[in-house]
Amino acid sequence: MASDSIKLRPFSIQDTLSGEKRVVEPLVPGKISLYVCGVTVYDLTHIGHARVFVVFDVVQRFIRSLGYDLKYVRNHTDVDDKIIARAAEVGQDPLELSAHFIAELTRDMNALGIAPADVEPTVSTHIPQIIAMVDSLIKQGYAYESDGDVYYRVREFADYGKLSRRRLDDMEAGRSGRVDSEDESAQRKEYPFDFALWKKAKDGETSWESPWGAGRPGWHIECSAMSTHHLGSTIDIHGGGRDLVFPHHENEIAQAEACTHAEFSRNWMHVGMVNVAEVDESGAAIERKMSKSLGNFWTTRDALSGFHAEGIRYFFHATHYRKPITYSMDALNDATDRVEYFYTTLERIDAVLARVDASRASAPAEANFVEGTADTLNSYLDRFEESLADDFNTPKAIAVLGEVAKVGNELTQSAKKPDADRAWTLFKVAEAMQKCGAVLGILQRTPADVLREIRDLRAAALNIDVAEVDRMIVEREEARAAKDWARADALRDKLAALNVEVMDSAQGSTWRFQ
Repeated sequence: MASDSIKLRPFSIQDTLSGEKRVVEPLVPGKISLYVCGVTVYDLTHIGHARVFVVFDVVQRFIRSLGYDLKYVRNHTDVDDKIIARAAEVGQDPLELSAHFIAELTRDMNALGIAPADVEPTVSTHIPQIIAMVDSLIKQGYAYESDGDVYYRVREFADYGKLSRRRLDDMEAGRSGRVDSEDESAQRKEYPFDFALWKKAKDGETSWESPWGAGRPGWHIECSAMSTHHLGSTIDIHGGGRDLVFPHHENEIAQAEACTHAEFSRNWMHVGMVNVAEVDESGAAIERKMSKSLGNFWTTRDALSGFHAEGIRYFFHATHYRKPITYSMDALNDATDRVEYFYTTLERIDAVLARVDASRASAPAEANFVEGTADTLNSYLDRFEESLADDFNTPKAIAVLGEVAKVGNELTQSAKKPDADRAWTLFKVAEAMQKCGAVLGILQRTPADVLREIRDLRAAALNIDVAEVDRMIVEREEARAAKDWARADALRDKLAALNVEVMDSAQGSTWRFQ
């Protein structure tokens, strides 16, 4: 836990509410409260969800690495119209359906290396808190009951629209002639833009008893109630996808601030949307918003079936979180190439350190940095932290990581036994790479395991039988041992035709894709 007497490194974010980059000043010095809107769990997560989870995984890792005492809450919406509709389609109890998809979400996020939040609340386990908040809003005149439904009076909240910079007058003018009869709930509302806090249950629907009859929460009230319950009336950072700014986060502010009369969140972070690279009818490259209706929808599991998890994370790191990102096979392949490069560098460093009976776990004798490397290695951590402290600029952070890896890669090229300076420098390079990687959620595993996983995923994409390649590698080694050079060369050529590169060493032969 951080002590008030310890000076912690400050960090800034581009605050959506103010529109300015601001230094985060915690409500309680040394402590940070973070709430992130999770997923409505009626299906598998998609890559847009994955991006949000990866971004805030880095946020929480970095804040903790600086020494702050962080409490991170990320919810699961397990009660919702979409869940009820999907459950009806498949003939399953809605809460059983949502529990199933929470488990599937957890499986996919674990595969991506997402650390769990400190608290992962569900709507269904916070009904008393939600009812209490709705009741408070009614008593204060911010909400009203209408035939078993409860609605929020948006015109009663003077600051409504401050996050999204929308004005009710403009919204009213932009209704484009929509008549109230088009919305089955419109006639129960005092004003068209009032939104539901509590929904009257239809026959057979999952419901809970309340002062207004059997029903269930509206979408927006859940996060206001869970956030205030777990983190208090005012939190330091609230985050989610860009698509949540309006109406979800706008309505959260209206509910929470009307109820508690306190600032709901001191800072707001929003992650950019995911587009998909496609080719139109003329063959031109285009980008379109990912959508099930457009047939360009990618689940997290789809991505994980074809690409390494650390490659997917690196792909997200390569674009600043606030900017839109374009999902494409080429971009994911490029990102995986970088992860492969980093792990190959670590593998080479391990091999060099082994020659002096050292390892990343057992340091060689301390010596000097190799000439020309001191500036890079002495400043890497400060520059890495500086990048992330500046609105979580992961593209700059991975550039620093790349500089460090370049030093290590160059120093592993010599076949000579390393002297004390080279061994020490390589040890510090590996240490630096892993420290940076720990915050980014990469480079923490055994290199050989990850390189093999990347290789096998590529083989599957190319429809190449890994077992058959391994068999040819063994046969080639046997031919070399028998000095049957013609057979060995023929096998090497056959492997090269599959784009397979063979690497021979005293320990045997291994392979990778060129």
